[in-house]
Amino acid sequence: MAVNLRIHPRVKTALAKHAPVVALESTVITHGLPKPQNLELAQKLEDTVRQAGAVAATIAILGGELIVGLEAEELHYLANTRAQKASLWNLAALLSRGEDAGTTVATTLHIAALAGIKVFATGGIGGVHHEAFDESADIEALARYRLITVCAGPKSILNVGATLQRLESRGIPVIGYRSERLAGFYVEQTSYPVAAKLEQAADIARCYQQHCALGLPSSLLVSKPVSQGLEAKELAMWIKQAQSEVSERQLSGKDVTPFLLSRLAELSKGRSVAVNLRLLEENARLAAEIAVALADVDRLKNTRSLGKAQPFSMIGDD
Repeated sequence: MAVNLRIHPRVKTALAKHAPVVALESTVITHGLPKPQNLELAQKLEDTVRQAGAVAATIAILGGELIVGLEAEELHYLANTRAQKASLWNLAALLSRGEDAGTTVATTLHIAALAGIKVFATGGIGGVHHEAFDESADIEALARYRLITVCAGPKSILNVGATLQRLESRGIPVIGYRSERLAGFYVEQTSYPVAAKLEQAADIARCYQQHCALGLPSSLLVSKPVSQGLEAKELAMWIKQAQSEVSERQLSGKDVTPFLLSRLAELSKGRSVAVNLRLLEENARLAAEIAVALADVDRLKNTRSLGKAQPFSMIGDD
């Protein structure tokens, strides 16, 4: 059975020409912000990618179809409809029922890989929760799909140390953008060291080329600290209070993260939301710069290959 995948003509053309393309997830639209801020954010992220010289490909599910690159009216529809949240564990069911859904990090990686996109921008990745046996599908997807994934580190509500250990054990290299420490989502950085620090988008593009040449199957995870984060001690206090309320309400599974993020927004009087919006825009810009640099590296590589004399043999040669 064929996969029902629709790639927007502008994205398809860019991919065919090896031009820079950046995948964007859509749960920030369907589950991240209230109306009309969700649509405004989606439009702003696409504009940010375009202004940096790349093609924006927001990924979503509409009517059971995988969409890579939404039309303006489809973006508006998604921002105003009651959509599901698509992860890898429920993706087939959503498609078979013809539903609409926003895509998580894991699902966006899967669909972007199907389309042949190499760069993906998100906010914070999922990971290991403080509750036993609760781990995001994002980690397995990052281990499986060979993209450059730009993020602001794991979400602050997670067990960040355990998340970093799982990334390492699954062979997912974490590159710090101008930082030797893992980005801390709401805070600029954590105390945890990353595998390597790279200064420029072109450096990350070359690292990815080497990553691919080695045959490594995972994403190259780029950790970018937000420019103006929350104060760490204050955030820790809010997280502790929110987590105690999770226990009181006996929340579990997929209900935990939305509650914690919503409660942090309330406790911080909206400051956490402002940081989240800022890091999403900054990550989209960096992802576009990396995509442009990667296209340049690919173009230079192809030019050199074409310029080399090709070996040949004549009939009768030993």
